[in-house]
Parts: sequence; C-alpha cells; structure tokens
Amino acid sequence: MHATQPSFRPIQPLSDQLISQIAAGEVVERPSAVVKELLENALDAGATQITVRLEQGGVKRIAITDNGRGITPDQMPLALARHATSKIASLTELENVATLGFRGEALASIASVAQLTLTSRTADAEHAWEIVGNPQSQVVPSAGAVGTTIDVQDLYFNTPARRKFLKTEQTEFGHCAEVVRRIALSRPDVAFSLTHNGKTVDHWTVNDIAKRSAQVLGNEFSGARLPIDEQAGPLHLHGFIGLPTASKARADAQYFYVNGRFVRDKLLTHAVRSAYQDVLHGDRYPSYVISLDLDPSLVDVNVHPSKIEVRFRDSRAVHQFVFHAVQRALAQTSATAHGAAPAPTPAPSSVLPWLREQQQTSLGMQFNSGSSNQGVAQSTENYGNFFAAATASPATPSYTNCGLASAAAAPLQSMPDDEEYPLGFAIAQLHGIFVLAQNRKGLALIDMHAAHERILYEQLKNALDSDAMQVQPLLIPVTFYADEVDVGTASENQEILRSLGFDITALSPTTLAVRAVPVLLKNADAQSLARDVLRDVREFGGSRVLLERRNEMLGTLACHTAVRANRILTIPEMNALLRQMEATERSDQCNHGRPTWVQLSLSDLDKLFQRGQ
Repeated sequence: MHATQPSFRPIQPLSDQLISQIAAGEVVERPSAVVKELLENALDAGATQITVRLEQGGVKRIAITDNGRGITPDQMPLALARHATSKIASLTELENVATLGFRGEALASIASVAQLTLTSRTADAEHAWEIVGNPQSQVVPSAGAVGTTIDVQDLYFNTPARRKFLKTEQTEFGHCAEVVRRIALSRPDVAFSLTHNGKTVDHWTVNDIAKRSAQVLGNEFSGARLPIDEQAGPLHLHGFIGLPTASKARADAQYFYVNGRFVRDKLLTHAVRSAYQDVLHGDRYPSYVISLDLDPSLVDVNVHPSKIEVRFRDSRAVHQFVFHAVQRALAQTSATAHGAAPAPTPAPSSVLPWLREQQQTSLGMQFNSGSSNQGVAQSTENYGNFFAAATASPATPSYTNCGLASAAAAPLQSMPDDEEYPLGFAIAQLHGIFVLAQNRKGLALIDMHAAHERILYEQLKNALDSDAMQVQPLLIPVTFYADEVDVGTASENQEILRSLGFDITALSPTTLAVRAVPVLLKNADAQSLARDVLRDVREFGGSRVLLERRNEMLGTLACHTAVRANRILTIPEMNALLRQMEATERSDQCNHGRPTWVQLSLSDLDKLFQRGQ
C-alpha cells in the first residue's frame, strides 16, 4: 500500500510540542536514552550519590534521585523549556564544553513523550519544589532532600507507534543497566544504586577506578588486566586494559571515555584494536576501561545527537598516541613482569659463564652479549635455521630442524640464584608438551610450543622492521575504477604509499593502477588491498592494513616453525627457552592470545594437598 500523499499546504511554523516530539525521536530512542540524559544532568549538578529506580524495563517508570546542587523554584520552568541551559552561553563555551550535557533539550524532549515530574531543593531552601509536565505548569511546594528527583512515567504514552518498536521488558532493562554501568565506570567517585521492579540489582559505593572496574566487570577482568597511564603534551590516557587471555567473543566489555564521556568512536576503537593485533588474532575482542583526557578545545562533542561520537582536531595524533600507549602497555606482558627483577638484557654478563659451562643454546638463537636491551635482537643470517629440513624422528636427540643443540643436563644446585630469573629453571618435560620449572614462587608450567612461537614471531618481526619494505612489481598492473577522493588520496600520498610498499598511480581522473605491492602481500587481491590502504591513508595518514596482515602471516610462519609437541628437550634446552621468554616482549601470550605459561604458587600446591588444614 502507498501512503496517502498530504494535501498541499503553505509553509508554517511547527508547534513547540511537535518540535519537542521530533527532537525526542533523536534524543529519546528508548528508555536507556532517558536514563543516560538524566544521569548526565545529575553528574553535571555535582552529585556524589545517585539512585536509579526502574519499573518494567524503564517503560513504566524511570526515577533518578541525586544529591546535587538542586534547582531554585524560579529556574524550574526554564529547566523544562527547549534550548534552555546553564552550561553554555556562547560559541566559545560550546567549543570548550566541559560538561556532559549542553544542548538544553533533553528534559523538554522527554516531557513531550512521557509524564515528567521534577522535584528539587537547593541547600539554602526550607523545602523542595515541584513542577509537572511543561514550562507552563505551576511550581508548587513539595517534600524532598537537597538535590533533584526526576520521575518519568509511561514513556511514549502519547506516541503509541514509537512504543510498538520497544523490545521486551528484560531487553530494555538490559540497555538501561548497561548505561548505568558505563557512567558508573567513568565516575568511581560517585556512589550509584540501581533497582528494578523494587529489587536492588547493583550498588556501588565510592571507590577508585581499580575497585570500581572490578565490581562492574567482575573478577575475570580484574584478574587479567594491565594498568595504563601515559601522557604526551595535552593528552593523558589512563585506566586498565585486559590481557589477551581476558578477550571476549563480543565487543561488550569495551569502555572508552573522552573527558569523562563514554564514546564509541571508530578512530579510537581502531587504535586500540591495532595495538592488540600482535597478541589477539582472529575474532576475539579485547576488554578495557580507558579514559582519554585532553583540552576540551581539541575535541568536538557536538557531532552526534546522542553525543556518543566525537571529532578530534588532530585525529592522526590522537590515534597514534592511543595506539602506542596501549601497545607499550601490552609489550610488558612478559615473564619478567611477574618477577621482582627487572627485565634481563639479552646477554646478562652474570649468566654467560654458566651458559658456556652448560654449552646451552637458545632454541636456535645465540645470546648476543653486545646487544642492547631490546628483546631478542638477532641478525637475519640466523633465521636460516628456522627453515632447515625436518627429517629427524621426534624421539631422536638431534634437533637441527628447530635449531636446537643437545647438551647434558646439569644439577639444579649449580644454577644461578633464580631470583634473577622469574621463570626459574626447568626440572622436567611433561608429555612432550609442557615444561615444568621451579621458581621462587613455586611451580611454573610452560607450553613450550606456544612460548617458542611467540619468541620466533617477535624475532621475525624485529628483523623485518629493521629492513626496507621489499616490493613485488606486478607483471600486469591491476586497474580499477576509483572516485575522485581515492584518486586524490593516491596522488597526494605517494611518499607514504611507497614507504608501505605500494605503487598506486592515477591513469585518468577515474582510474587507478596498482603497479607494485609489498612482497609479503603479493598473493592478496591487489584491488581490495589498494582500496583498503587508500582508505586508511585518508583516515589515519598511514595504513594498519599492511601491519595487521603482515603480523598474521608472521604468526602463521612462527607457528609452523616453533618447536612441536612431542619433541623431547634436554634440561639446558628447556632453560634456554625460559631465558628467551624472559627477554621477549609479550611472551605471556602466544600469537593467538592464549597464555604461554601459568604460575602455581606454593600456597596453591598446599591447597591441592590440603596441607595445613
């Protein structure tokens, strides 16, 4: 059926009620949007304690009470008026907005599609005051403590078509609860209480971000997280990022805040995701609670109706800062991060005599006493050992295919003090898969394939990073249609494209030709690769596509090259693996985000055997 065409009518101004209802379509898309707007108003009012009461998923009732500054009775009608606010008064203040709300349309929009009652009391008032419905209503005396209560009932009572689009009560409540969690994580200095249908669901007292994030996200996150606190000029990034082992199948534990405002910004999400690419391949999503603080004049928050997206004045600088800050934090996930000693250099002089005495190799890579402390840095000549033909039997004590050299085991008592070596020293191999090591804390259990895979991956990556990008010219250039934006991007960024290993030139105003691609990606679809690289160059000023795909390919190579299961290793070879793990960044996880080792403390072992009980 076709909708009935409206009859011709002259242009005329809309009524205030209809204008507010149209605005409500953007601001009040569901009950959770009402909760968000009211919570932001409470925080802007300086509240330190907020109570959220919901009925029937917020459709029947949303009541939010705070202990903020309150509103004087003469200001209460203005609070319900459209585009009336105390937060900004000029364009300069809009460009430097430091509050969560600033448009002055939330309460008017909510009141146009629900029954709204506003009750408020200031610290110097003898009693509270109340106004119902709209700015034309009379303000009357009421009862109440200092602060404000906004009671919203029967959402969409006068717009039944909108109400039909709402989901079930449990679904709508879930969205409301998620909004409360988001805001509670951003303000651990504020106490929050959430009730639904008369039952308390969540209650968070005033705390620091470490304890608040543990309360909101649970023990799984709090037990596998890393602190992050980095500053560069006007940018300050702080919070917690989850270890790859705390990754999830969905992106439902990602909380990013800009000046205290929760955002889902593509640029910031891409920066964090790119930082995890070294330790989290596949369809897993990292967990994090991160806050970015910067001068309000450097970010525009007035670009989305629900203010969930932002625009940075220098988006490339912000992207790079976030990417490198998270990447540096993840680089600390090595065995040494769990010990009392700092990360050892690739060739600690104290251990060299012992290494020579044991004739110990380092799983194909000799320690270099002249190296600086940069992980396991090796010359490219040594990598030939990785690709040697594998012909030895798994039970044969000849491991040239892995670059291993057999050596006699030495008694444990001849080894150096393990306080310098967090992973301790090997004592046995279990089923040809795990290495058992005794360390200061108790027993370390190492997955030898996963650990060696990470070591090889980091070594291959470092070797490639130190060389110029090798280019594969195409025998027949790949041509494809491109719009003016892509053609302009290719023409203006030739130097960047060449540094990434691409030769993309314009044949006409609507045609691009790919003449060369990086050798590592020579088997990829050149047209798709070119479009992706041009898009990223345009958005970020450099491409992460090459890095992501390169890292995945290096991960595959390292996986196939690493020491395999059922390989019998000698004690010195196991110890060599442990030493390399301690000297390798991100050695806590393999290339796929799985743990490479676990620690069983003496107290854990005592519990297993019920000792001391």
